[in-house]
Amino acid sequence: MQLEGKTAIVTGASSGIGKAIAEKLASEGVQVVLAARRLESLQELENTINQQSNGKALAVKTDIGKQADVDNLIKRTNEAFGETDVLVNCAGQMLAGAVRSGEVKQWEQMIDVNIKGVLYGVHAVLPAMLEKSAGHIINIASVSGFEVTKTSTVYSATKFAVRAISAGLEKELAKTGVRMTNISPGMVDTRLSGSSSWGNGRKKLEAEDIANAVVYALTQPDYVNVNEITVRPQ
Repeated sequence: MQLEGKTAIVTGASSGIGKAIAEKLASEGVQVVLAARRLESLQELENTINQQSNGKALAVKTDIGKQADVDNLIKRTNEAFGETDVLVNCAGQMLAGAVRSGEVKQWEQMIDVNIKGVLYGVHAVLPAMLEKSAGHIINIASVSGFEVTKTSTVYSATKFAVRAISAGLEKELAKTGVRMTNISPGMVDTRLSGSSSWGNGRKKLEAEDIANAVVYALTQPDYVNVNEITVRPQ
């Protein structure tokens, strides 16, 4: 009941970890705004939540690599549910990450979504959160933000950046009432990891495991700020 009636934006909500987080939050009575590029998948989830869950859902087609799209997402959220209580930056791109590959367009996609998308989201919700001295930002990073392989150089760089942004925000937001949590999952069984060559043959977590970590961070007492969670398969 701690989360009932709150409003959360979840990016990357059309599948995988983002979808699991949105479903879990809705089951807790949260009004969830679903953001991703694949509108049809979002609308299916929106209908399921509105028909079967304790919470409500609104689907908003969003390319988080574009600031105008993110600004529109916040506008639609405010119109439907009022101010945002929780932002979950979950959208991500896991593409060819070796520098030797020369895949410049793929590097740019990862930078736009994994780094710029996080910053655009934070920039859009933070003023209202600071004004009311309440709110929670959750960034979904990766254990690749701790470790680099020969095929993950650029992807790991973007996730190192997410962790750096989170660490900086912890300090910037200290004693403001706005909480900051960075969650770094190991390999998770999703469409994203399934399309990645370095995930083959490795034991994987379930998306629900990360959703549970999100709820854990959100349901701590107001004076507790869970800054960093790392979730790996056993």
